[in-house]
Amino acid sequence: MPMHGSGQEAASGQGAGALRPLTPGDPQEISGYRLLARIGEGGMGSVYLSRTRGNQPVALKMIRREYAGDPGFRGRFEQEVRSAQQVRGYHLVPVLDHDTQGGQPWLATAYVPGLPLDEALDTFGPLPRAAALQLVACVARALESVHAAGVVHRDLKPGNIMLAADGPWVIDFGIARAAESTRLTSTGGFVGTPQFMSPEQGVGADVTPAADVFSLGLIAAVAATGRHPYGDGSALTMATQIANTAVRPPDLSGYPDWLRPLLETALAAEPSARPTPARLAELCERAAGRSTTELAGWLPEPWAGAVAVRRAELDRLPAAGPVPGYAPTYVPTQAGGPSVHAAPTQAPPAPPTAPPAPAPAALVRSRTRLFLAVAAALLVVGGGVAWAVSGRDAGKGAVTAGPGASNRPQQSPDSGQKSDQKQPSGAPSEQKIAQPAAYEPVFTDKPLVIGPPTGSIITVDLDTPKVSPNGDVSDKKAEFTYILQYMTFRHAMAKSPATTPEACRQSVDTAPLPHELSNTALIKGEAIVKGDVLCSVTSEGNLAMLQITDVKETGLPYDPPGYAGNLTLWKQPGRRQ
Repeated sequence: MPMHGSGQEAASGQGAGALRPLTPGDPQEISGYRLLARIGEGGMGSVYLSRTRGNQPVALKMIRREYAGDPGFRGRFEQEVRSAQQVRGYHLVPVLDHDTQGGQPWLATAYVPGLPLDEALDTFGPLPRAAALQLVACVARALESVHAAGVVHRDLKPGNIMLAADGPWVIDFGIARAAESTRLTSTGGFVGTPQFMSPEQGVGADVTPAADVFSLGLIAAVAATGRHPYGDGSALTMATQIANTAVRPPDLSGYPDWLRPLLETALAAEPSARPTPARLAELCERAAGRSTTELAGWLPEPWAGAVAVRRAELDRLPAAGPVPGYAPTYVPTQAGGPSVHAAPTQAPPAPPTAPPAPAPAALVRSRTRLFLAVAAALLVVGGGVAWAVSGRDAGKGAVTAGPGASNRPQQSPDSGQKSDQKQPSGAPSEQKIAQPAAYEPVFTDKPLVIGPPTGSIITVDLDTPKVSPNGDVSDKKAEFTYILQYMTFRHAMAKSPATTPEACRQSVDTAPLPHELSNTALIKGEAIVKGDVLCSVTSEGNLAMLQITDVKETGLPYDPPGYAGNLTLWKQPGRRQ
């Protein structure tokens, strides 16, 4: 159900994939996502660019209100979004987040900075033979994954295929089926693009995966030659001709010899006579003489240059975290934040007149840790100078370091009680400074196996410890989640150079990893490898250290690995359990 395509129509003379500034009528945020640019407008709604907490770009589609007000659409939309989240495979843009219950339904997918195929054809003409075959083969592999999850695209067209440097990507799979259940299409209308429909869609027959193969056959003809097998008449005329394919099949004699056999089999009138996506991909690979996985430099100029321009457009935009007070419904949030679906879509807020909002809690904690570290350093350097440092931690008491100070937390100033202990005005230099309390082990070297992900959400609770292969993103006890596309950390996670708790904690405070590790980085072994020591402060305030002992590869080129390790947990000094 990912979706730049049908929602990326050209506007104001700009290409469909171009990023455009928000207009006065556009919202400034949707359920906690700051909107950075407008991607496009389609029949189902408006599409905007935003970013996750980990700064990953997302395309967010806000469904039109006339669909949102239809009960039939809402039920089917929720069902199809959930199905789309289970779709796994390369060349498919994943669904990352959604809200099907709010006043204005929306869904968010990964954003591909690329060129929609329809725009590329209009601008540059047909693709060269090798690129056209690579395109069709990769899209066929994507359909193979879509169909394996029990989903039919139903609206495969050039606008729903994005050309990117790392291959073509299929978007918007499944959303057309949700629209079929609305009153907007139940009175003689139909869903899909007439020029790229299958015959069975045109006559209202059952739609099976073979319908997508027929649509891909039409796309292959247009992408390779610029000519549609059914001519260039009006949408209604072409839909009628496609529906009558069994009586009057298209004339394919004018297509090149390398393409004609592929079109003849994919455009068969009888669905059962069409090849499977896997077979179609094999035919393309054989004709191209290369595998679908060989994508380095697959796009020649000027297509590659246009894609690079779209990438540059994205890079020029600023980062944007979620709006304070809102929590995305699928991208994990900081522990203690609002629950899933706690922030429905709202109208854009009025321009701010008040001072800027306070710094987020994570930033406050970071600054507090920095202040404490500097104060501790001054204690060591000063020798005889008394420094009193007071810090709050989730309601715990103040900790004082200085002459006569103990290692026990003292009561905070607002507790209603005063300490009788007085600080001397001039502390002798030979007085000893209290040493910090030691980390207390909770458990050591507990085996932990995480993944590989198989389509559902894996949640990892390091306090228990517990790995849930079918977890819930609203689980506030989970320190991180793992899906096919990302590993996402709710709390700072870092690689430690040593296995002592002090080194572990220092790494968390000073050198955290990105909030999200991508599928690509994990597959290539660029993010986590055997021997890594991962450290994090847990949702319960403990210090966790996971030593990676094994990386469990799946053997599949596009699936991220699983990880095995030994987990150690320490109770931090001054923490009350």
